[in-house]
Parts: sequence; C-alpha cells; structure tokens
Amino acid sequence: MLARSAPPPPEQEDPTVKAARLSHATARLAVAAAVPVLLAGLTSCSSDDDGATDAAASSAPTSADAGTTATPGTTGPFGPGCGIFPAEGVGSLAAVAAAPAGLAVSSVPDLSTLTQAVLAANLVDVLNTRPEVTVLAPSNAAFDALGPDALPALFADAPRLTALLTHHVVNGRLAPDELVGEHTTLNGDTVTVSGPPDAPTVAAEQTVAGAAAGTVLCGDVPTVNATVYVVDQVLTPAG
Repeated sequence: MLARSAPPPPEQEDPTVKAARLSHATARLAVAAAVPVLLAGLTSCSSDDDGATDAAASSAPTSADAGTTATPGTTGPFGPGCGIFPAEGVGSLAAVAAAPAGLAVSSVPDLSTLTQAVLAANLVDVLNTRPEVTVLAPSNAAFDALGPDALPALFADAPRLTALLTHHVVNGRLAPDELVGEHTTLNGDTVTVSGPPDAPTVAAEQTVAGAAAGTVLCGDVPTVNATVYVVDQVLTPAG
C-alpha cells in the first residue's frame, strides 16, 4: 500500500477552511465509491437498481426515529449520541444507509478526524468496498482525548495508522447482541466487547488513551456494506 502524505489534524481551524476541507474529503471518497457502483450497474437492470435504492431510502431510519436502547433480536440505531447524525439530508441516518461505509463516515461532521485518518492511510477503498463488515468508528472527541501532540505523530506513521484503523473493522455485520464478545479484526488481532447489548463497552486497557472504557455513542447504524458503531474512544491494536 502506498503511503499518502498525512493531512494535519484539525486544531482550532478556521470554520471556512474546515468546511472546504471536509467537502473536498467527501468528494474524494465519493469518487472512490463511484467506480464499484458504476461497474455494478453494468451487470444489473437499471430499474432493479432504482427499486433497491428507493427501498433503502424509504426503509432507512432517521435521526428522529433512532432509539436509545437495544435489545436482542431488534435492530436500528441506538445510544445516547445518535444526535451526531443530522435529522435529514447529508450525513443523516437515511443518507448514510444508502452510501458505502467510507463515504457515509465522511458525511458526518463528528467523524471528520476519522475521515482524515482514512484518507491519510489510503484505506478509502477498504471501507467503501469491503463487504459485510462492522466498523467501530471513533468520534472526533475520541481522537481529541489523545492530546494535541498525538495526532501529528500518528498521521505521519502510515504503518501504525493503518494497523490502528483496521483494528476498528470486524468481519460480518454484527447486531448489538452479536457485538458482545471477542472478534478478529482486519488487522489480524482481536477486540473484546463487554456489557449488555444496549450498553456495550470496550475495556480501558484496549484503548489508546487507557484512561476510560470505550462506550457506544450510537450503534447499529447501517450503511450499504457495513454496520457502524460510533465509539467515544480510539481502540489500540494488540502488540
């Protein structure tokens, strides 16, 4: 994998500059997502594609519909932080449900640091095209908790950044009751999730900061190819 020059982390950035940067990042992810989508369109009937898209949009939950708890056997976004998704439009739960994971993540303002990390590690295609995965997506606050000096060093170390990000991706779409347990990550190590399905946690020793357990802010969020759980800690790879 070719290392990409790491963009600087957002530190008291001018709002206009930040908005332009995030728009550019989203556009780059959209271009990467468009290739497999267009190729898929060549082998399927356009009317079937339109029907599938309409069905996904009509059945996708909105932020207002997001529940606050999850129980075994039920699906749908839950958690105290589902308000990070806009009620409608770009970045809303309905919109991310119709997008591949990388593009979905890039459209949510509170996941902008994760978006920068994915671009820096050249993992756009992995998130957009890897089928049936679960993504534990650290929020901006999770990255901020590492301190102001941590991100520049992390972004400059492509192998370390790649290992860290792939540690947050698990094969299979995991419902809340399936998320609890030990799972092998795309980094080849394991992550262990504890607690009840409505309040899953990752022990503090499995986080980069190591100060507090990671909790789910908003979980069971569907995208085209993944199920996303937004977490409030950055998880650390084994070793």
